[in-house]
Amino acid sequence: MEYIRKTVSSSELNNIFMNLPMSLRDRLVEVIILPVENTDAPEKPKQKRQLGFVDCPPLPDSFFEPLPEEDLQAWGL
Repeated sequence: MEYIRKTVSSSELNNIFMNLPMSLRDRLVEVIILPVENTDAPEKPKQKRQLGFVDCPPLPDSFFEPLPEEDLQAWGL
């Protein structure tokens, strides 16, 4: 059985259908389109984002530090 398996950008799908081998033309075929992870693309660094609906200065680094023991006990933790 002849088949075609290609990993291409969705913008190139038309070229695949236009260049089908003769043995697959005018036949019933099954087309399966699955997304694949692009392992060649460099990973984009995540940018810090600010909330757009709040007008306030950025949070200080101390905000992310653990709570003092007395505060944890007050919350029952």
